[in-house]
Amino acid sequence: MLAIFDKELANAPKELNSPASMMPGSKKPKLPQEILSLHDPNHNGFHMNFGNAATLAYLPKHHDAHFSVHQRLFCGLDDIYCLFLGSLNNLCSLKKQYGLTSKGINEAMFVIEAYRTLRDRGPYPADQVVKDLEGCFAFIIYDNKSKTVFISLSSDGGIKLYWGIAADGSIVICDNLEVIKGSCAKSFAPFPVGCMFHSEGGLKNYEHPINKMKAMPRVDSEGVMCGASFNVDSHAKIHSMPRVGSEANWSAAWESH
Repeated sequence: MLAIFDKELANAPKELNSPASMMPGSKKPKLPQEILSLHDPNHNGFHMNFGNAATLAYLPKHHDAHFSVHQRLFCGLDDIYCLFLGSLNNLCSLKKQYGLTSKGINEAMFVIEAYRTLRDRGPYPADQVVKDLEGCFAFIIYDNKSKTVFISLSSDGGIKLYWGIAADGSIVICDNLEVIKGSCAKSFAPFPVGCMFHSEGGLKNYEHPINKMKAMPRVDSEGVMCGASFNVDSHAKIHSMPRVGSEANWSAAWESH
């Protein structure tokens, strides 16, 4: 799966940018339209463009040997779109918890419903909702109504997800390492496990939501500085007052610790 979001929509951490990507003679990041051909050179999948704001691209499982053991899904509902990789072990109990009675609801549909519940009337912090998801998964949500992005990766390390910076400053998210390398040159890093990223709230570890994330320098096998990786900073806490009432929505829940 592949998602590209304009820098005005989702501002990636500045530490993902590597100075090596701008050095004379070095490999340069690509523009979004060039990245799509890297992801699907045989045009077996499809992609959706939302103007200049976002692009979502999807390859069916049998067309991509990179993660053939993992289920991959794409779903859209009420102008909210989800790319999902992996599976949820407790999907049945989660559907009951959210009052979803349809037997045909898969993981991607459920994630959209959970996101919409949080966005519109969420009584719980976003980190608690993601923490309730049991399984090996990665998902990318794009809400075309509110122009927001939400990304999460499970903490078990069973699925790899990468993010980086394209030539125009767009943020690129993909599960294929070769695609992310070809797209972002040295300005990329593994997306941190057990974390979630929201276009308004930034990066947070959902298992340690009151701790800040710390950028860690990363050097590749050639000794060249790459985009930074991110770890939980056990010594730095997030200090903010919880919001209540009508403002206790998705965005507020993100900052409620």
